[in-house]
Formats: sequence, structure tokens, C-alpha cells
Amino acid sequence: MSGWPRSTSGAVISWRHRGKYDQVMPLTVDDVDRFELSRPRLEAIAYRLLGSAEEAEDVVQETFLRWQAADVDRVEVPEAWLTKVLTNLCLNQLTSARARRETYVGRWLPEPLLAGDPMLGPADTAEQRESVSYAVLTLMERLSPNERAVYVLREAFDYPHREIAEILDITEAASQQIFHRAKKHVAAGKARTEVDQAAARRIVEEFLAAATSGQTDELVRLLTNDAISIGDGGGKVPARTKAFEGAVAVAKFLWGLFKPAEAKRAIVGGSPQIHAWAANGEPAVVAVVEGRVVAIMCLEVTAEGIAACRTQANPDKLERATEQWAATHHGEPLRTM
Repeated sequence: MSGWPRSTSGAVISWRHRGKYDQVMPLTVDDVDRFELSRPRLEAIAYRLLGSAEEAEDVVQETFLRWQAADVDRVEVPEAWLTKVLTNLCLNQLTSARARRETYVGRWLPEPLLAGDPMLGPADTAEQRESVSYAVLTLMERLSPNERAVYVLREAFDYPHREIAEILDITEAASQQIFHRAKKHVAAGKARTEVDQAAARRIVEEFLAAATSGQTDELVRLLTNDAISIGDGGGKVPARTKAFEGAVAVAKFLWGLFKPAEAKRAIVGGSPQIHAWAANGEPAVVAVVEGRVVAIMCLEVTAEGIAACRTQANPDKLERATEQWAATHHGEPLRTM
């Protein structure tokens, strides 16, 4: 970011927005500090709302520019002001995203974040951890923009309905109704089992051993009867548009997926090293080629077994994961394909 323009106070101004706010007065150091204190929370909200780290960074940067353009001395509660601006920018983004996803090549899945990424946000409560799980982020795609905003602000950040109503310009009663409706939609999925990093590794190790054994029976045992497997290649990497459904169908697909082949190496540019990790609080299989994350498979674990295998292979949605991977001590791979 060293090449980005800055205000006289040192605040970063994105190149893509330069010229949009050329006439605004530069912020004081204190004003910038006030914003920076809110940045982690804003990024965590935006990521949950948009399911994309890149888009989250963009709307947070746009929020900063709005902050720079505002008469900040008249803002009584900066946190509330910034949250309202950010949320409404995200609502606009979600509305346009729905139109873009109609032309998206293949199945659209959220951008996964590896364990330790600060954009995952608060993880003190079960509700906060679940709200950023890959399974829930996928389910939230079914919600309307308003439902998603109310659910995230209430469930993950514990905003009272009175404040949510002010942010979204709705009544407090409407906020409560929207939240209950959204929570019901999200709860329609299976009850997920929380796992820590150590448990995630054990699950992935057992999963990989079964998937590469050549015997699908062991893999079927680990899956729920109605397990699914879906992937997002974004039209850049082969990925099946229609989900595989049922333990037997998923097991056969996974056996073929993890079977080494020269054609697969050609697609990703080398021999993938397979690691056990966690992404969005779920056990994850991470495939890495020469330091570049080429795929992340998130495993949705329930009391009955693995209910879903969701694979992100679109290279555009793995750039942040690659940066995070490079900054993390991840040990030796479980195997190389």
C-alpha cells in the first residue's frame, strides 16, 4: 500500500476513488485514528454481509472516504455513523451482486478465510463463530439484503434492535420480525458441531485417509446420508455446477477428486500439497502449489457426520488466503498429489 496516495494526515486514499473526493479537507490525525479503531469491526461486518474479503475491503475504504468528506466534528457517535454508512453501502452492493451472480459462471460460493485472519472478527460466543462459518455464509445467500444485515448486526455483533432500526431506517418492531425470519432461514440447515484447530486437523486427516484409500465405503461412513458436494471455479477452474448429492455419490466424486492425475496438475500449475487446516471455523482441506492456495474445501461437520463439502477454487477468491498462508506457520503437508 506504500504507493497509494495519502492525505496530509497520513490517511490512505484508494487510487480507484481518487478524484471523487478531491475537494474534501484532509482529516486530522485524531480523526483518522478514530476511523482506524473502527476498521477491524467494519471489515468483519462487511465480510459477513458480502461474503467477499475483497468487496469488504472496498466498502470499508469507501466508508473512510465518506468519513473524510463529512463534517466529522458534528458526528456525535462515530461508531454508529460509520456502521450506518458501511451497512448501507453493503446493502447497495448486495443488490447489485444479485444481478451479477445471475451471470456468474457455475455455482457462486463465498470467499473462505483461513484461521487467524483478522477479518473473521469476534469469536467470543457461539453465535459469533457460527455467523462467520462457511456453511452459514452460504445459507445467508438465501436472505434478502435487509434480512442479512439485521441477522449479522444482531447475531454477530449484538447490536440492539433499536440501533439496527436506526441504521436501516426501519422500525424496531420490523427489525425484530426480520431477525426472527432470517434466523429461521439460517437455522433450516443442520445443527453444526463446533471444532477447534486440533479437532479440525483430526477430522481432515481421517477424511483424507478415507478419500485417498481407494475404498469408498470408509468415506461413506464419514458422510451423512444426504451429504452434498459443491464447488466454485468461477469459470476459470473446472467445477461441477450441479451439486453431488447423497453419501455414495459424494464419496465417488471425492475419490476421483483426490486421485493424482497429470491433467489436474496442469490445471493448477503443479503438484498440490494437501494440508489440514481450518477456514471460517470449519475443518478445511487446503491445496497449495508453490505457496499459492489453489483450493480450499470446507467440511460442514454435524453430529451425524460430514454434511457438506464446499470447495472454493476460483483463483480470484483465493488471493487473500494465499497472503494469509504465506504469513502462517503451517507445517508439512499431509500428502502431495
